[in-house]
Amino acid sequence: MQLSGVIKNLNILQLSGDTSGDVSSVCYDSGRCEEGSLFVAICGNISDGHDYIPEAIKRGAKYIVHEKDIQTKPRITFIKVADSRSALGTVGKNFFRNPSADLCITGVTGTNGKTTVSYLLESIFNAAGLSVGVIGTVNYRFGGKVFPAPITTPQSLDLQKMLREMADSGVTHVILEVSSHSLDLKRVDSCEFDLGIFTNLSQEHLDYHQTMERYFLAKKIFFQEILGNGEKMIINGDDPWGQRLFEETGKNAVTFGIENKCDVSPGNFALSPDGIKGEIKTPYGNFTMNSSMIGKFNLYNILAAAAAASSLQIPEKHIRAGIENLKKVPGRLEKVSGPGQPAVFVDYAHTEDALKNVLQNLSEFRKGNIITVFGCGGDRDRGKRPLMGKAATTLSDLTIITSDNPRTEDPLMIIKEIEKGIANTIKKYPPEDLTKNFDEQGYVIIPDRKTAIELAISIAGISDIVLIAGKGHEDYQIIGDRRISFDDRTVSREALKKSA
Repeated sequence: MQLSGVIKNLNILQLSGDTSGDVSSVCYDSGRCEEGSLFVAICGNISDGHDYIPEAIKRGAKYIVHEKDIQTKPRITFIKVADSRSALGTVGKNFFRNPSADLCITGVTGTNGKTTVSYLLESIFNAAGLSVGVIGTVNYRFGGKVFPAPITTPQSLDLQKMLREMADSGVTHVILEVSSHSLDLKRVDSCEFDLGIFTNLSQEHLDYHQTMERYFLAKKIFFQEILGNGEKMIINGDDPWGQRLFEETGKNAVTFGIENKCDVSPGNFALSPDGIKGEIKTPYGNFTMNSSMIGKFNLYNILAAAAAASSLQIPEKHIRAGIENLKKVPGRLEKVSGPGQPAVFVDYAHTEDALKNVLQNLSEFRKGNIITVFGCGGDRDRGKRPLMGKAATTLSDLTIITSDNPRTEDPLMIIKEIEKGIANTIKKYPPEDLTKNFDEQGYVIIPDRKTAIELAISIAGISDIVLIAGKGHEDYQIIGDRRISFDDRTVSREALKKSA
């Protein structure tokens, strides 16, 4: 593609060099540059792309997009812009021929529920006979192909490339999980969304955003600046932050909820260990459904998906079929035990709100004790650690505090911060004293996650519930700078076999 087409609509401050050449590829990683590449130098948190301009040129890059003042070189075209991150999305959109224009894209954002809502929408679209692509936390998938997801929302250039591949393969509808990081880092600015969903907001990522206000404002960008059209918004009307979002950006939005008066709501619903039954009321009509998903929080996810699908004019019969066809979401309250065993669930809950929701819903179906295994990730929001400690120990009969992904932090120091939120009335058991007959509500510290899971399952009786929280679908554990193979579901199944 000619350079003029690649840099179309770019906010150029200064340009030097030949502008008549062809661009062979666009990259932000100097190691991927080749002859005729356009390299975009981005200032990152760890490294600065401007430091890699010589390497990019050495590998064949002929065009350099930059935001800092740099020394120009002969036979190289330098394009200075105000914001390289924003420019990366624009040149990616141009180079891959604006794939959004060929797709119906739904963005899902919020602290909890993004993945489940995405799976529900995918099931609904499939029931309607549509060709679907999904980009999210668990994986990226379309056309029978599945790719690992290193991050929830890809870098803007990678996202544009994937959207083009989806469009060229016949995909018509895309569901994109939009993280707050991606909004702050302008990864989705050059996408053209047809609809946006706000699930909820609770404490998470404050290591990055610092405050809940800044976290909210990052989410608000999606609805105010990227969508900018209230008719394209689906907002949780029960969530306090959702109510504020509605007032500030989306008074024409479609709202969903259970407690307050909303456009999409349930009627005559019943929650049980077997699932959710009831009626869903929408502005386009009402229908009954019977979902195998459990818990009130999943009812919210179902309402969000139903609101989105109905707003996209998907017939009610397909919405109902899609909801009922989805039997499970990987690592989202995923049951890994069978008949004659304790009810063992693996869930991705890694925030205070998510952990409380899961435990409160499980407690409604309890016949025995609730045993929870959880930890908190290292190099992440430290403020949520005591909050999660309080939530777990308050709502469980026995809590086993362990490691999550400690990364570069000391696992024992993370556990100490979790302990700060635990009430003095909660008994602390020494690991060696813990038996099947723990006599009162309490907690124990088992830093090794595999040992913690095995202990929980060995202690549990047939009428007990065991929740393994925090990692969900993840098949790895990050310790230091090592990424080792570890899957809560696999470890749990092996422990169940041993205790049989």
